Amino acid sequence: MSDVLAPCYYLAPDYHPTEGSEQMAVDPATLENIGPVGAPSEAQLDRILERVNAAQKTWAKMDCKTRAGLLHGIADAMERADMTDIAITMTREIGKPYPEAIGEIANIAPVFRYFAEMARDDAGKIAGTMQPGSFQYQTYAPYGVSVHIVPYNFPLILGCWTIAASLAAGNGIVLKAAPAGSLCTLAFMKFFDGLPADLVACVAGGPEVGKHLVSCDKTHAIAFTGSAEVGRLVAIEAASRMKPFVIEGGGNDPMIVTSNADIAVAAAGAVTAVYLQSGQVCTSTERIYVDDAVHDEFVAAFIERTRQLRVGNGLGVAEIGPLVSEAARAKVLDWIDRAKSKDATIALGGGIPAAHPTGWFLEPTVVTDVTPDMGILNEEIFGPVVSIVRTSSFEEALTLANDSVYGLGACIFTNDLAEAHEAVDRLEAGMVWVNNPLVDNDALPFGGIKSSGMGRALGRTGLEAFRQPKMVILDPVAKEADWWYPYPDDWFLNAGGRKHV
Repeated sequence: MSDVLAPCYYLAPDYHPTEGSEQMAVDPATLENIGPVGAPSEAQLDRILERVNAAQKTWAKMDCKTRAGLLHGIADAMERADMTDIAITMTREIGKPYPEAIGEIANIAPVFRYFAEMARDDAGKIAGTMQPGSFQYQTYAPYGVSVHIVPYNFPLILGCWTIAASLAAGNGIVLKAAPAGSLCTLAFMKFFDGLPADLVACVAGGPEVGKHLVSCDKTHAIAFTGSAEVGRLVAIEAASRMKPFVIEGGGNDPMIVTSNADIAVAAAGAVTAVYLQSGQVCTSTERIYVDDAVHDEFVAAFIERTRQLRVGNGLGVAEIGPLVSEAARAKVLDWIDRAKSKDATIALGGGIPAAHPTGWFLEPTVVTDVTPDMGILNEEIFGPVVSIVRTSSFEEALTLANDSVYGLGACIFTNDLAEAHEAVDRLEAGMVWVNNPLVDNDALPFGGIKSSGMGRALGRTGLEAFRQPKMVILDPVAKEADWWYPYPDDWFLNAGGRKHV
């Protein structure tokens, strides 16, 4: 970590001082300064992009076996390393409890192994020929340099999901670290040292850096994770320049608990789905629709389980760390106050914990008696808050769950297989979890619909996002075809011939 405390950017395999603006990283649990973070100047950013573009041309020519070996080398380096310092830095920057920080890092190496082999295996396809003797097939070409803009809540793995795929496809990389999370991200970049020089860059900075990376002509594909509002702007800018993009724009994920659920298990799963990382997860459950027959039992079990959660510094013994900033906490508290003003019931929590007056802590909160007009039910809250709604039927629960501009993930707890299959078919979301929330799989696509985004990370779809198909018609021997110009006279109607098809 000491190598990157000074304001810097990374350009494989070295760190370089930045020339642009600086800000101080602050621990959201203690409000102590951690260290300075520097952004590159626009001129410096352009020089970085020029070098990444030059390196990418060599990388794109490399055979798949060699490229895959280098990606496996990244995974090897990660698996051999002691990640404790990086995980501690992540916890200090964003408040994430240490077990979740080290867990995030531990899940990155397999992503590079997956895409290393996926790109080797899936190099194209041969089509049935339209002309005898002609070899006709599809291959792929990289786009060039891809930009990866990540949020603070998962500052490493979300970027690596798309970085691994893009590298496997033959692209160069520029990662724009989250302002809160830049120090741990820059420290993590040392694992890319084994790649060709200049192929991968990482820069810190605010919206102006991200905007320049998206709009400039030295980048060619975009991967963005963040709010729906910013994601929409990124998509518009990228589309205006004909750049492909993958946008994950957050969510307001619903959970359904039916009368056929195991209530104790559902309550335990829901507590994790709601409060993981203090609710600062794009796929956090924020709305729970519970069948009237089991509503009271579920709420009681949910509250009992929630009371067991410990609030505190993520470097101590705590499931609930601070929110990332004062502004983030103020926004969540405002949603809670608005719900109270409309006669919602705060069944648990709802305020700043008395034991933690310093830092941006917030009590795990349960809101009931919620009505459809309340913002707390309709907006992405991104904090340790859940709204629980009583429903009269499974049909009503499905209707209410789908009544949202978002469509990232959705979850259902039921032991009725028919209900499970119907929910999978009818829930309007890019991902559906049945009795097992928040699980992802490197081989399956991750992403949403509606305002939650376009495109997917992970899986075969995630690889396709960073390469363009190319049709090839290859005749091994050049010979004249009968349909080449000029046409015979008898092909023309006005020459007394026949209509040629």
